[in-house]
Amino acid sequence: MSIRFRRAVVASALAFSSSLLVPLTASAALGGNPMTPPTGASATTRTVSPPTSNGLAVMRSASSAGSGTTASSATSTTSASYSVNETTLGNGTVIREYVSSAGSVFGLAWSGPQMPDLSDLLGSYFPQYVAGVTKARQLRGGGHGPGVVQDSGLVVHSAGHMGAFSGQAYLPQALPAGVSATDIK
Repeated sequence: MSIRFRRAVVASALAFSSSLLVPLTASAALGGNPMTPPTGASATTRTVSPPTSNGLAVMRSASSAGSGTTASSATSTTSASYSVNETTLGNGTVIREYVSSAGSVFGLAWSGPQMPDLSDLLGSYFPQYVAGVTKARQLRGGGHGPGVVQDSGLVVHSAGHMGAFSGQAYLPQALPAGVSATDIK
């Protein structure tokens, strides 16, 4: 093998391996519009309609991947009217957005091998989250641990360790009628 060829192989391998370390960002914002899935992500949406005359709601789901294909199915369940957009990032992290019928994100949940960018997900609520976590850590004498904020206007639970992160965030005042904090998972 020539030296140029070896250098090209090594450079390509380094570029590929370092690209795996860069987290993919997803731009959704709590209290704002749902995210547009980043390139390489797959997405599904479940819409839960108001209850019908028999007391059951109809849940419709659609999925799409980078190819633009969409599939749809219907299932019966009981719940309020909102949508759940689930996006699986290229790194395996799953983000679920809970979207009101007005189109605003009132809750988020995430799980996966890499922590999502909370400043993107929480949007304008991120400074409130940072202040809440900082205060909680000061009260318990420092250290690390779960990021928990429970204010009247923002609730965030974020925990995990390398390879297994999870959390949820929601706006208590924005929860639609019939939706509780336990629905955001």
